[in-house]
Amino acid sequence: MAREGAAVTGLDMGFEPLQVAKLHALESGIQVEYVQETVEEHAAKHAGEYDVVTCMEMLEHVPDPQSVVHACARLVKPGGQVFFSTINRNGKAWLMAVVGAEYIMKMVPKGTHDVKKFIKPAELIGWVDETILKEQHITGLHYNPLTNTFKLAPGVDVNYMLHTTAKKA
Repeated sequence: MAREGAAVTGLDMGFEPLQVAKLHALESGIQVEYVQETVEEHAAKHAGEYDVVTCMEMLEHVPDPQSVVHACARLVKPGGQVFFSTINRNGKAWLMAVVGAEYIMKMVPKGTHDVKKFIKPAELIGWVDETILKEQHITGLHYNPLTNTFKLAPGVDVNYMLHTTAKKA
């Protein structure tokens, strides 16, 4: 998004991940403001300031994903867009995200994922429904290991993405 001219703020609780992100931004020549704080802390200071909020592939790694969804809703302006992506909780998702990605293909370190923290689409939509956000579209996010590419397509049985908009005041 920054490469396309958007003003982008990146959040992370950890110092080390932010240092890596800053290095990537420096190497690529893009400008991103990086902030070390939780999304809940950021939402308390910056409510209603963003046109677009993305929460990609992190809900399954936090202690309280419902709180993160609520904070994302607080960050966006009325009429703004919020995008979530995460991993469904079922046997196929465990096989692909844990066994496949961690143990067979070694795409991420072993222990990165805990299947108990994976989120069923109905759970995510339920949390969204508790906020000012309205579901627009849900779709699958599919990885092809032969071409090392991702595509959006029907089927939310493993990775999926949810597009929401904030209700206008």
